[in-house]
Order: sequence, then C-alpha cells, then structure tokens
Amino acid sequence: MTRVVVLMGGRSSERAVSLVSGAGCAGALREEGFDVVELDPAVGDFPAALQAAKADVVFNALHGRFGEDGTVQGLLELLRIPYTHSGVLASALAMHKARTKDIYAAAGVPVVKSIVVDRLAAAAAHLMEPPYVVKPVAEGSSVGVFIVRQGDNRPPEQLAAEKWAGSGLWMVEEYVPGRELTVAVMGTQALGVTEIVTNLEFYDYEAKYAAGGSRHILPAPVPDAVAQQAMKFAEMAHAALGCRGVSRTDFRYDDTAGKHRLVALETNTQPGMTPTSLVPEQASLKGITYRALCRWIVEDASCDR
Repeated sequence: MTRVVVLMGGRSSERAVSLVSGAGCAGALREEGFDVVELDPAVGDFPAALQAAKADVVFNALHGRFGEDGTVQGLLELLRIPYTHSGVLASALAMHKARTKDIYAAAGVPVVKSIVVDRLAAAAAHLMEPPYVVKPVAEGSSVGVFIVRQGDNRPPEQLAAEKWAGSGLWMVEEYVPGRELTVAVMGTQALGVTEIVTNLEFYDYEAKYAAGGSRHILPAPVPDAVAQQAMKFAEMAHAALGCRGVSRTDFRYDDTAGKHRLVALETNTQPGMTPTSLVPEQASLKGITYRALCRWIVEDASCDR
C-alpha cells in the first residue's frame, strides 16, 4: 500500500486554512485506499519526523511561506521523496509577486504596472497616483493587502504597524476595477473560469475563508471570448513559471465603461484544497470528483519537478 504523508499546517500566516486543506485531502486519500500519515512541520523535529514516516509520496497541502515558496520542496529534493505540486524554482518564482510579473510579461501574459518598495516608504506617502493596491511581495491569501482609493490623502496608517515588520518588501500596483476571476490548471489544461463575488471591500483573507465571505459563480458569467482568454493566459502562466500538478491563476477583469481588460495578478502553486475550494469546484465541473482529484495529484508526484 502506498504511504502518503500529507504536510499540513506549517508556520505561515495561512496555517489555519492549510490544516483544513490537509484534513480534506487526507480523508479523501484514505477513502481511495492509501496509507495516510498527517504531519505538521510546525510541531517537533520536522525533518526527523518526515524521515521516520517513511513516505512513498508527500502530498504538500501547505500554504504560504515555508510551504509554497520552494523551501520544503528543496528539503524533499534533498531527501529524494517524490512530492506533489510545483518544484523548487516554480514555487519560489510564483511566491514572489514581482518575479511572477517579470515571468508573465516575458511570456505575453498581461500585467498591471507596479513597483517594489520598502514598507515604510509605502506607508509614508503616495508612490503612485491613487487608486492603487499595496501588498507584501511574498505572502499569500491576500494577507496584508490594502486598497488606496481615489481621494485618499495618504496611505493607510496600518501599513506602518509593527505587525508587518518582518514581511520584507512590499508591492505598490495599479488598482484595476471590475471583477475577480480565477482559473485552475491541472497538468497543462485549464479547468474553467470562476467569478468570485464578495460583499466585503475586496477578496481578502476574510472573504476567502470566513463563512459567507464570498460566492463562487461557475462558470463565470463573462463573454466566451474573455473566458477563453483567461484560460489561455492561465495555461501560459503555469507553463512559463514551470508549475507542475495543479495551480490557480487569479485575474482582474475590467468591464467598466465598456472595457474588456483582463490582467493576471498571481499564480498559486499550492491552491486551497478543501472540498469547497475553487480548484475542486472547477474539477467537479469537468466530472472529476474530489477524491479523484486528490488521487491524480498523488499519482502525478515526483522528484526533480
């Protein structure tokens, strides 16, 4: 029987949702007949526990830093344990929003203008004409994202808060009005387009994970040409970054005042995998059950990704 070690939890700001993703995947894989061990890298001596678990495959259900940025992938490469999702380089590139945009632009995937600055510089004065967005360069799940609206006299005071002191460089980027779209890629094929609707200010951490924080509309009610373009760009982003397994690319679609502007924001190499997450929903539209999706991800695992 194949032993699958599911990595879940971890030390990032996305620990809570990783625990939910990991529990869902572990349950599905047990139902599929795998010998499953759940392991939290934040507890005890992780490398020793990983080796003691004698994994045939590691299912990486970690989100955010240390799980999605190439760090744990490097350890798994050193230990020569086959693992799921993207490898070291793709994970590191996709986690760094500025490097992601460089790759997008070179591949022909549309992006918004942006600059990378020190957090306190972004907190001190407008570095771009409002409206614009400020966010950490290397965080996920919209952690630390601020929208500066037209007419705001200065950046948000919260930007200068000590709680962000360890988050490194920040990105200031053009704000794109309109709608939030996302596309999952499985292997090399886009699965569909979902529109994400929220009554909150934007699709932030609370909108993503709190009960009733957002609604997923699948397939997205956008013109077919726009849907096809979003799927094409997601496949291009997945390939250009060197992603493997499953990824999810997020877009803004500006349809205000008769426009049809589509821009890519970021690619998630470890997208949420709760049974009601965006990727399982899109897979279901293709007739792929949650259990089958989890099995496929395990069977796709390898080293040298």
